Amino acid sequence: MTQEYETIVVEKRDDGLMIVTFNRPEVYNAMNTAMMRELGDVFAPMVQRPGDVRCVILTGAGEKAFCSGGDLKQRNSMNDDQWFDQHLDAQRAIFSMADCPVPIICAVNGVAFAGGLEMTLSCDFTYCAPHARFAITEVSRGIMPGGGGVSVLPNVIGERRAKEMVLAARPIDAEKALEWGLVNKICAEGKLMEEVMEVAEAICANAPLSVKQAKKAMTIARDVDRKTSHRFALEAYHRLILSEDRVEGMLAFNEKRTPVFKGR
Repeated sequence: MTQEYETIVVEKRDDGLMIVTFNRPEVYNAMNTAMMRELGDVFAPMVQRPGDVRCVILTGAGEKAFCSGGDLKQRNSMNDDQWFDQHLDAQRAIFSMADCPVPIICAVNGVAFAGGLEMTLSCDFTYCAPHARFAITEVSRGIMPGGGGVSVLPNVIGERRAKEMVLAARPIDAEKALEWGLVNKICAEGKLMEEVMEVAEAICANAPLSVKQAKKAMTIARDVDRKTSHRFALEAYHRLILSEDRVEGMLAFNEKRTPVFKGR
């Protein structure tokens, strides 16, 4: 099932995979107000009710850009109140993605600049094309990163590297992004979506409750001390013992067959 919004396309497959595509290739998939609102409309309900979705892929239309950041042509005519309101829409989308209980894989097929790079930080991990480039450029436009560039990026690539990216506002290539841990893998030319789909399908085939609990436990571990993290992980583990999928997983292994997980 495919649902097309004004600025994004959402495809839901029967295996639990959902693909969200930024769909403004004529402007390098720059985020205008409509796109920010539509992203929030997709991800906000999933925080409490992901339904049958087991994994999400976030990507951009075309071969030049994942997302070039905020639409500066639109912002050029905005007053202060409109700017504040637009950023609230952006924060709703970013926080909803960060709180999404199912994994989000980012497929960067070109430039990921400013807010576009920050969108990758709201995902769980990132694959990219060889020609991808990454930059956090806000200080060159009289503002600063407001979607994770100063709060999340240092935890991903390290404080000193993050300061270099943010304060110099210079792009890095895919090889540097891989070296610094900003991306997990550089895919072969023309193979980005094929390789992302492969790992997404592997996630969808795993027990959905287990995937959600494991993701939640790893997310919590970032923000709390080691002992609290371990206690939370144990609680998440204990809940899975009572699930039908745990029984199915053991039976399937011993019966030498593929498990059929139902998320119960």
